[in-house]
Amino acid sequence: MISQEAKNIMAFMAQLKIPNIQDVPIELCRQGMAGMMAFSLPPLGCRLENVDAGGVPALWIAAANADAEAKATVFYLHGGAYSMCSPQTHVGMTGLLSELSGVKVLSVDYRLAPEHPYPAAIEDAVCAYQWLLGQGVPGRSIVIGGDSAGGGLAFAALLELRRLNIELPAAVFAISPWVDLAHTGETVKTKADVDPMFTESGMDYMARLYANGADLRSPLISPLYADLRGLPPALIHVGTQEMLLSDARRMADALQKAGVDCTLREWEGLFHVFHSAVYLPEARVANEEIAAYITQHIRGN
Repeated sequence: MISQEAKNIMAFMAQLKIPNIQDVPIELCRQGMAGMMAFSLPPLGCRLENVDAGGVPALWIAAANADAEAKATVFYLHGGAYSMCSPQTHVGMTGLLSELSGVKVLSVDYRLAPEHPYPAAIEDAVCAYQWLLGQGVPGRSIVIGGDSAGGGLAFAALLELRRLNIELPAAVFAISPWVDLAHTGETVKTKADVDPMFTESGMDYMARLYANGADLRSPLISPLYADLRGLPPALIHVGTQEMLLSDARRMADALQKAGVDCTLREWEGLFHVFHSAVYLPEARVANEEIAAYITQHIRGN
């Protein structure tokens, strides 16, 4: 049974759910998302530092207990349908992950659609990752992660790094990853009435904004359709009340069939990226699990 706090948040989100988001200017959507995320604050003593990651803006996040001089790094890609949010909107969650794992986080401020559609986000993610390697941080000391679109972007970035023969990170975690922008999963329809955040028309609109005419099933847009062999171990979290539940399930299955060590964790009754509501008891437990996964896989501190 989920907490009363989680039920309250889902009810609040459902009241704010916009049936026709395509009619709302993107700047208003961005402001609304930033306002929702502002309730999640980083831990006390968390250090934030803007950095130029090889020409890509990024934000270092280090909790008070994280060793900023250690090589161990979480390379984070925020969600927001490729068109909203930023490292700043996600500092509550990334700060908590830093505190729970004792590892600093590099959160990438990749370019957003519609001003910068596909493949801008992938280009920025790969560029920032190469910059991190250039700082003397080996792949074995990096865990890449992301939520929603950022989860899909994490897998897309891994595919591009593999193609370029660039050293891969030690592991990947993805929270409610958006990996099928063609929206062929059954829960896009079966969970439509209980998902407090999304509508199918809104998801389709955001997918088209990002793809900008490209094939929605292109592997770098929708990693579900990619050859996933050779990717690092993966952890996927998803709530059972979200339309992207099928994305997570099918991605986990595809990774396992490709020989990738993948763990899928479904959180009963919970919503899309509930981890970002860091004040929820369920979010604390889920983020603790991800932090344990990070420390389990990172080597060469």
